[in-house]
Amino acid sequence: MVNGDVGKRLWAAADQLWANTGLKPAEFSAPVLGLIFLKYADRKYAIAEEKLGPVGSGGRRKVSKADYLAEGVIFLPETARFSYLQSLTEGDNIGKAINDAMKDIEEENTDLKGALPRNYTRLENWVLQELLKLIGPVDLSGDAFGKVYEYFLGNFASRRARRAASSTPPSPS
Repeated sequence: MVNGDVGKRLWAAADQLWANTGLKPAEFSAPVLGLIFLKYADRKYAIAEEKLGPVGSGGRRKVSKADYLAEGVIFLPETARFSYLQSLTEGDNIGKAINDAMKDIEEENTDLKGALPRNYTRLENWVLQELLKLIGPVDLSGDAFGKVYEYFLGNFASRRARRAASSTPPSPS
């Protein structure tokens, strides 16, 4: 399975949250998978930041977005960092903040244009806060990201298939 059953634990918690949203599996899967992707991109960015320093730092030649892209990481504006999103409170519009983060990531990384979900305002603040807390401490280094992502895709697909099967009327005999 996924490293130490991290995927199973994440899925169980996400599944519990999903049960309280009233959304279809397809409507809930995109935001969850988007946050898992963002957590992974943030980890890669943080590693590059340790090596390069923050944007604008440095002596004569300042560190820039191009330096991060040269490291092969997705450039993340400060308001698109996972830690920034985790710092938002119940009083903030978390759905809008995450939508804006995804939009900003796409603008900074044109190869991602149109690829990231922007339907976070469909989820209540408390659900988004719980998802951010749930995904936050997970180490998605190495192949863990791919395994967790694949595990979630499989489970969401299974749920969609079960829902479709249960809503299909029996065929006349």
